[in-house]
Amino acid sequence: MLAVQNVSRTFSDGATGFKNINFETKQGEIIGVLGTSGCGKSTLLRVLSGLDSNYTGTVKINGDTIKSVHEKVGVIFQESRLMPWLTVIENISFGLKNDSQKNEKAQEYVKLVGLQGFENHYPKDISGGMAQRVSIARALITAPEVLLLDEPFSALDAFTKMQLQDLLLTIWEKYKSTMILVTHDIDEALYLCDRIVILKGQPGELYQTIQVEEPKPRSRGDVKLAQLKAEILALLS
Repeated sequence: MLAVQNVSRTFSDGATGFKNINFETKQGEIIGVLGTSGCGKSTLLRVLSGLDSNYTGTVKINGDTIKSVHEKVGVIFQESRLMPWLTVIENISFGLKNDSQKNEKAQEYVKLVGLQGFENHYPKDISGGMAQRVSIARALITAPEVLLLDEPFSALDAFTKMQLQDLLLTIWEKYKSTMILVTHDIDEALYLCDRIVILKGQPGELYQTIQVEEPKPRSRGDVKLAQLKAEILALLS
């Protein structure tokens, strides 16, 4: 589905963000990316999204090499990045410029993320958790085959974060999109992901890959997940 082959990113000042990253995903797999601070996790996601094309190596989706923003890739950032002059439903439908059914589709996604009744509100009038729901719907409405998430819930309170994690799993069950999740939250990665890629060092290198065998949906208090968390903490220390 997504193939990352010998990918490295070096900046204009000579600093290297990460080097020699290799991994592949299967259709519908959720991959977590964990790592120590400064190892290049978010930079890697920018490369995979096509927002950063100044890298060496190859990134492919279904065999197609990508070097720029790609219609098969959706991105959800840490901040919702909504357009403040557009309403909730206008933000969600923004990517469907020439679609004659965009209003109907937008209503479907409003319902999917639980924002019925807020369609005509502006971003300033909704909470941070609701804004992130809009961001999720906006990314999904164009039916991306790969969804990239850059710490999408890190700015939210614990209860809202858990709600949106469960929403993400509900959406994954419905569409089976391939997802790459960059996070600092080990519990979040263990709750959501099928595999966890661990980056380490400066520049970051792929240090180890952890398979999470527990079937979904998972219990946040699962003993086996707690054991995996201890292993990951040891790897990152």
